[in-house]
Amino acid sequence: MGEKSENWTVPEDLFNGLQVTDPQEAECAGPPVSNSKDHQSQRKLPGDVGAHGQEDQADACFHDCSASFEEEPGVDRVENKPGDDVDSSELDEEYLIELEKNMPDEEKQKRREESTRLKEEGNEQFKNGDYVEAESSYNQALQLCPSCFQNDRSVLFSNRGAARMKQDKKELAIRDCSKAIQLNPDYIRAILRRAELYEKTDKLDEALEDYKSIIEKDPSIQHAREACMRLPKQIEERNEKLKEEMLGKLKDLGNLVLRPFGLSTENFQIKQDSSTGSYSINFVQNPNNNR
Repeated sequence: MGEKSENWTVPEDLFNGLQVTDPQEAECAGPPVSNSKDHQSQRKLPGDVGAHGQEDQADACFHDCSASFEEEPGVDRVENKPGDDVDSSELDEEYLIELEKNMPDEEKQKRREESTRLKEEGNEQFKNGDYVEAESSYNQALQLCPSCFQNDRSVLFSNRGAARMKQDKKELAIRDCSKAIQLNPDYIRAILRRAELYEKTDKLDEALEDYKSIIEKDPSIQHAREACMRLPKQIEERNEKLKEEMLGKLKDLGNLVLRPFGLSTENFQIKQDSSTGSYSINFVQNPNNNR
């Protein structure tokens, strides 16, 4: 136990898995930093191994130095969460106002002029039938137009909604029209456009409400007046159809439950009182005899 071997050597197994670090590499290695790239590199397919050997070696010396940058005074830092849409046209208007509160008036006016130029460009593209390009131009204009110019942004949202409507992007177009109306509740063109979109997506009740709102603001619009006369009947027919479908499904369910007892929904007659509108249910032992 007390004797030591003079020819004793360290087993080679102890060296397996050890990494010898060069002194120069050790200077830039720093403390270990948990990085998403490290986890991704562990899940690389066999075909990816060795494809970026130099890049992997460079990553060994990488460290996050973003904390060392100094932020400009007076500028709020906005952190983008994964999956957030950084498109300013999709952000809440009050949030945009907060972001732009320190923007100089000259910068706001400059952005407004450029936004107007892009809007006119989008209008020309829309007239030529280039609806995809028009949508892109309106989108760029919305990203530039300061939130303090609410009427300008309302028109841009409505125009982009029209371009999306032409591309059959009905739900996105409805959202754009709603934004336009939110910024300018008296914007009749946006309300009329949303009403047409609601009608095309079978949202008849919402369409009727928009048409009524248009008539209240401008009774001279013939299209809205015709819709207010036409839609109530369509809504009633739709509701009757839905009621029949629902009763049919309930009847099928009732037959499924009553079948083990030798009964069916035919054994129960439902009668409506014409004076009160209420329903009464009567049990019939042999429903076939009453026919």
